This record gives sequence, structure tokens and C-alpha cells, in this order.
Amino acid sequence: MKTTIKQIEGTTFAAISDSNHWSVLDTSVKDQGADGATGPMEMVLNALGSCSAIDVLLILKKMRVQVDDFEVNIEAERSDAHPKVFTRVHLEYVVKSSNLKASNLEKAIKLSIGTYCSVAGMVDKTAEITTSYKIVD
Repeated sequence: MKTTIKQIEGTTFAAISDSNHWSVLDTSVKDQGADGATGPMEMVLNALGSCSAIDVLLILKKMRVQVDDFEVNIEAERSDAHPKVFTRVHLEYVVKSSNLKASNLEKAIKLSIGTYCSVAGMVDKTAEITTSYKIVD
């Protein structure tokens, strides 16, 4: 896997990876950015949430669960000292479904965070990852 980070201006960058898709990353104006795009640490949380969301949805599909709506809400805390790594991350899964058993969702989340999600496997080296869920009929 490869990616290239290209400076646009100041500390605003465009990244292109093997998929040939562009992403813009930015910082605040005080840090010479334009404050116009997601920051690198936010991208890590986005990657964690989407990685786990994909896992959970695919596992639920294999369980023949009909998912009508799905979201993952994430809150994180970072170290005060450099490097300011994540120290705690909480993922809340909100699933709208008419045939979802709590035990199936719990199993899917556990498999994602503990086994399949590569981003969780990296983040958990510095952060305590916790989860919760809500099932909406």
C-alpha cells in the first residue's frame, strides 16, 4: 500500500493512495492551515469508525439481519503530552432494525474490535477502546 501527501499551501495537504482517490487534510489557521478539511487525528477516528462499521454491517448481513439505518458515534480523549496519542476511544453503534437481537450486535461489535478491524488493532496500542450500542426499532 502506498500514498502520497502533496502540500497545497501552508499545512493544507492532498493525499492520494493506491485507490486513486484524493483526500484533503488540513489544520487550523493558527497552525498555517486553512481550517477547511479534516485533520489527521480526526481521520484516524473516521478510519476507526468506518473500519468497524464495515465489519459490523457485513457480520450482521451474514446473520441475515435487515439493517435499515446505521451510524457510529465516536468520542475520544488524547494525551496532553507529545505525541498526543488517543488514550481513550468510545464507539457507540446505533442500529435501526426490526429483527436485530442484542446478542447478535454484541457479537458483531466484539468480532470487529477484537479481531477484524485493522485500525482498532493499531489504536488499541495506546487507547482503551470501549463500545456501546442502541437498537432502534
